[in-house]
Formats: sequence, structure tokens, C-alpha cells
Amino acid sequence: MTSWHAPFAVLPEGVRARVRITTEADRIVAVEPDTAPHDRDVRLPGLLLPGLANAHSHAFHRALRGRTHGDGGSFWTWRERMYEVAATLTPENYFALARAVFAEMVLAGFTVVGEFHYVHHAPDGSPYDHDAMREAVVAAAAEAGIRLTLLDTIYLTGGLDGSGYRPLDELQRRYGDGSVTAWAERAFADRVETPTVQVGAAVHSVRAVPAEELTAVRAALDAHGIDVLHAHVSEQVGEVEATQAVHGRTPVGLLARAGLVDSRFTAVHATHLSESDIAGLGRARAFAAFCPMTERDLGDGIGPARELLDAGARLCLGTDQHVTIDPFAELQALEGHERLRTLERGRLTPAELLAAASREGYGSLGWDGGRIVEGALADFVAVRTDSVRTTGSVPEQVPQTASATDVTDVVVGGEHVVADGTHHLGELGALLRRGLAPWSGQCVDHEPGTNDTGGPIP
Repeated sequence: MTSWHAPFAVLPEGVRARVRITTEADRIVAVEPDTAPHDRDVRLPGLLLPGLANAHSHAFHRALRGRTHGDGGSFWTWRERMYEVAATLTPENYFALARAVFAEMVLAGFTVVGEFHYVHHAPDGSPYDHDAMREAVVAAAAEAGIRLTLLDTIYLTGGLDGSGYRPLDELQRRYGDGSVTAWAERAFADRVETPTVQVGAAVHSVRAVPAEELTAVRAALDAHGIDVLHAHVSEQVGEVEATQAVHGRTPVGLLARAGLVDSRFTAVHATHLSESDIAGLGRARAFAAFCPMTERDLGDGIGPARELLDAGARLCLGTDQHVTIDPFAELQALEGHERLRTLERGRLTPAELLAAASREGYGSLGWDGGRIVEGALADFVAVRTDSVRTTGSVPEQVPQTASATDVTDVVVGGEHVVADGTHHLGELGALLRRGLAPWSGQCVDHEPGTNDTGGPIP
């Protein structure tokens, strides 16, 4: 057993002072507020938050940060740049990049990530032995010390416009499995799950999976016992217009008709929703994963967060293309965008915002976490209350003033992954430089085919 002690902690009943948390293996076995610290306690500073969830990530998009702003363009031109990076991924360089990105997440306070994984095959579409791209992501998360839900993504067509579905183009060939059956067999038949890894599923979008195949997706998930399903939904106006032109329904309506919208479903972005979409997601108690910093960066728009909550849907947060990796920036932008959209303050309470960043994100990814309570996963995050950003904030509102740089300690499954501001992999700047080297033009400082400890890449 390990005991941890913090001056303040956010518990289900609110912020309590002088809190001891006892963990055994990967679970919390006791929570004791109003206790004096013991010599045996691991002392954590500031405010202790429950584990924070990144419900939507594309790890390889991190290679685009700070490299897409010089020529304007649109979401669609940005997407072409993204495809160019995806075309150069190998199991080896994907492992190095994903490990650095996942470590950056943990250092920022994220304790679990949902990786929306669709780069499955070699560039010519041929399969790797042993699903090497999936293995690279899983190994990267394990080394970085983050809990992972691998959202294995089905991607069958190259887009949808008024004339119907387009075939996969040359750059998209490595995403596709050819059929729902082939995708499910590859993704789920021999899946390996561990105490820190789960396998879920994703429909890339209604542009990438024909309507007539969506019912087969539902059957495949049920047959393989997959309970977590995500999909990009209504991120762009063009997507909604094309779906309505071809099918006479919105993307949410199309997914609902196939039986995919239920309490296990997460609509990623959910930006351009109709009133009936909002009502349907609410009735289903579905999740909506907003990625405010990405949606701002790409000019996607601002989704109806308050209306979704009021309808009964559950909000969570993701970093998507990693324009920044900061759970507090996403949380603050969720409320800030609501204020800009409605010209009103206080659209979401501090408790609702923290729930989106923690408990609801864990639920979206299929984990019992994001709470500091007996029996829950031993995932929690210590945040400074005395930094230049947080000094003077009441504890309940520290998440509204903090940034990722205020995180001092991160515990995942009872393991002290970040201690006193240092990740267990060491200095992450060097790790990121190595991971990004194939796309940044920087030199790597280790031999090809090895990691930076000199060992073979898994």
C-alpha cells in the first residue's frame, strides 16, 4: 500500500482539506479528509484533482503543430497536410512520436487517452505483420505511463459529396481494411487488453463508412463484445450538407438509424447539430467530446455544449490534433466559447467543467475513474495553488486559472509517473525532438532502429 497526502483534494462532495489517499495496486482503497500527514505519506503539493481524460487524440497530428499557419487555407487544406504526415509513418517512427506525445500528455496532467487510431497498414495498403502500427501505439502508451483506450477505427471510403461515396485515394489506402468483417477481425479477434489498455472502436465518420455498412458495424461490435464506440460527427458544415443531400438525414440521424447512438457512443466534435440531433444524443445519454483548441484552430465552429448537457448528453474533452496539450486550456475554452457564442457568463459551472475533464472522459473511454473515491482507479493529479496563475484562486476554481505548467505530480494506476514536475522518462524536450525529427528536419542523436536508451524499439 501507498499513502498520499495533499493540502486540498476535489472529492465527490467538493474540495476538502488535508486529504490522505491510500492506494493498493491500481485502486484507491481509502480516502480520509481532515487528517494530518504522516512521515510515511508521499506528500503532494497544492490541489489534488481526479485523473484527467483526453477523450480524443490523433497522436501523429502533433507533427503539424506550429507548421500549418503560414498559408491560411481551410480545414480541408489542413487535412491534406495531415495526410502527407500520415503517409510517412512507420511502426518505428510512430512509436517514437506517440511515446513523446503521450508523455507530454501525462506531464500536462492527462492520465488516460482515447487514441483514434486509423493508420493501420503500410502505405500501399498491405498489412503489417502482427498489426505493427497498433503495437507501436500500445507500447508508446505503456512507456509514457498513460492509460490507453485504443479506438480502432473503420475507414472504408474516401469521402462523401452530393454524388455519393468516393473510393479511397492513394494516401488513404493504408487506413482501409476493405470491409466491416475484415476490420473487425483485425481489430478485435486477437486484441490484447491489460490493466492499463482497453480496446474500443471508432467509425471515422459517415463520410468514411457507407450508410449501408453501419448496421454491420453494430453487429460486429456486439459479436466481439466491444462497448466503447466513437465517431467524428458534424465537425464541418460540408459534412452535414453532403449527408443530408445523399441520405436525407444528418450524420447523427444516420448513425442512430443503424443503432449506433446509445449510452456507449461518443460524438466527437458535435459542432453543427440540429435540434433533433441534440435531443437524440440527450435521450441516449451519449457522450459528446469537444476539442475546443482544435475546433478554434481549424475554424470548425463552436458546438452547443449547454444545450447538450441540458438534453441529457455527457460532455468530455479531447486535444485532437494537439495544437496544444493542456487539459486546463481545453476546459477553460469550453466555457469561454460558450460565453462568446451566447454573450453570457457562467454557462457551465466549475463542477460541470471538471466533470467533463475527468469523470465523463473516463466514462467515454470505458474506465471507472476520474473520481477520488474508494474503489476507483488510483489516478490523480496535483496542481500548484501558488503559481503566478493560481495564486489567489479559491481551490474550487483553480482549474479555471491553472495551466499544464502548474502540474507537479501525476499518479496513474498507483504509479508516480510525474514527480515534482519531472516525468519518469526524463527531460521531454529531447524526447519530443527525437520523436518529431522525421518531420521537423532535426537530427536524431541515437542509432536508427533503437530507442533513446539504446534498446530495440518494441
